[in-house]
Amino acid sequence: MVYKTSGVCSSEINFEIDEKKNTVKAVNFKGGCSGNANGISRLVVGMPVDEVIKRLEGVSCGFKSTSCPDQLAKALKKWRSDE
Repeated sequence: MVYKTSGVCSSEINFEIDEKKNTVKAVNFKGGCSGNANGISRLVVGMPVDEVIKRLEGVSCGFKSTSCPDQLAKALKKWRSDE
């Protein structure tokens, strides 16, 4: 799924979900801070979707009210509601 981000340096998040296990299979941020985006992507692979949302939702970036991790949580919540 492709999620268009808002309020962050990254312009979109591409991700795959293992629907049988309800876990994150892959995450790729387009743009943003490469090291942080790659780190987040590697950390969440294999985690249950709800756990990723729980851990990342509400994380801010500097003066911004959102962040790339928070945007990933929003993307996963949208995926979950579209299921």
